[in-house]
Amino acid sequence: MKHLLILFFLLKSLAGFAQEKYDVVVYGGTPGGVIAAVAAGREGAKVLLVEQTQHVGGLNTSGIGTAESEHMIEETISGLPLEFYQRMTKFYGKEKVQFYFESHVAEKTFKDLLSEAGVKVLYGAFVQKVNKKGNAIQSIRLTDGKDLAAKVFLDCTYEGDLMARTGVSYTYGRESKQEYGESYAGVRFMDEPIEASPYDDSGKLLPGFVERSTLTEGQADKRVMNYNFRLVMSTLDNRIPFPKPDKYNPDRFVLLKRLLKNKPDTKFRDLIDLYKWNYPTGKFETNNKQKSVISLGHFGGNVEYPDADYPKQKAIYDDHKNWTLGFLYFLANDPSVPKALHDEVNQYGLTADEFKDNGNFPYYLYVREARRMKGTLIQTQKDILEERSKPDGICLGSHWIDSHHVQRVAVSKTHFVNEGRIWHATTAPYEFSYRTLTPKASECTNLLVPVCLSVSHVAFCSARVESTWMQLGNSAGIAAAMAARQQKTVQEINVAALQARLKEKGVIISIDHQVWDGDKDIRKK
Repeated sequence: MKHLLILFFLLKSLAGFAQEKYDVVVYGGTPGGVIAAVAAGREGAKVLLVEQTQHVGGLNTSGIGTAESEHMIEETISGLPLEFYQRMTKFYGKEKVQFYFESHVAEKTFKDLLSEAGVKVLYGAFVQKVNKKGNAIQSIRLTDGKDLAAKVFLDCTYEGDLMARTGVSYTYGRESKQEYGESYAGVRFMDEPIEASPYDDSGKLLPGFVERSTLTEGQADKRVMNYNFRLVMSTLDNRIPFPKPDKYNPDRFVLLKRLLKNKPDTKFRDLIDLYKWNYPTGKFETNNKQKSVISLGHFGGNVEYPDADYPKQKAIYDDHKNWTLGFLYFLANDPSVPKALHDEVNQYGLTADEFKDNGNFPYYLYVREARRMKGTLIQTQKDILEERSKPDGICLGSHWIDSHHVQRVAVSKTHFVNEGRIWHATTAPYEFSYRTLTPKASECTNLLVPVCLSVSHVAFCSARVESTWMQLGNSAGIAAAMAARQQKTVQEINVAALQARLKEKGVIISIDHQVWDGDKDIRKK
């Protein structure tokens, strides 16, 4: 009997470490990850989606309620991403496809797509270790102890954590102008100085600022665009008052206090961007205001994030949350705030029908940019503006080249400038090469990376919107299913056959497609 008990507990212990086997494992339930998983599932693959939070959908279910179609050629959105927007259009009772939506509606739509495609979802787990044999991933160990084996893996996180742990080459930050011959690359001073002292009362540089003397126009660095949360606010009676953060420190907002003293007529909209989109009355999406003296963007707070380990990422997340809630709490409560602004701010609050299980606060920090793979091909500025066609094109991009500010630079005792902005309106679509999704074959043969894809910083500034990542995820999911079914490496699959399948699935892959020349009937469901 004793031996039987020992055997029972041994088998039970071993069962806990049994590998789960799939055709495709998608790591990261961002919009691109959800669409990749659904696309692979619809191709008949056995798919697992691993999501690090308790909610799929990334920023589209954490406050970004737009496809960014206002800054792109919306007719280039096709395939599964178009179906995603069409489903929400039907929910809102509209006929012509709408590219604006609420976070909870997006999450329900994503979950419906996953369920219908038979995709299993695992929540709350992070990749801990990657087991490779030669240049192929055999399995990954998660922080919850699970071992997952698959024929093909996709990294669809904003951070590229699976990619980095696989040993694939990557970078982060900004290349110099000289590296790829990009006019928009490197450190950029394009904005007018802002009249506000970047020094404290003792003459010490305030946190989040750097000295102008340390920077040269066009130089490379390891900094990325500033991060912020995309809160959803309400002016309705059921709004939630801005809560006081656990580590509230009003001294963090010395710039704000000085601004309000010098300009007591400052309005709430002078400090943050409030977007109505087609939201219900009284509901607003928010964003960092680019030219404000101080806003939701926590400059300097994200410097270590792109290549950080999980505890450091969490600490930076918490610091940004503390900054965000502290900023709003200061405006709503600090005695130095002019009464008119105080009264205006207190007409707003967090929205009661979003993020209900997270204190009405978004699940995801807006990580605009982190790692980027250095894969089989690196697309750059010229591939967006000049050499827009690719022989192995698998979807289109058309969003403007848009970089938010990267850092705040002291230019005098009384002025600073926000540095790093790029804002170039594209007038034609361009093609993404399949090779931007594939690592070098010598590094990994069964991994695709459609979010932290192989592009320069400048090119990433066009690719980095959810609707484009969904386009890339759609194509990557179909490619992954093809590679798994044919038992080929991701570099070996027949790209012409992939392109043919993408077309069958309604994906526009060529800039010669004429839909944006006036034929907009496909925009109607």
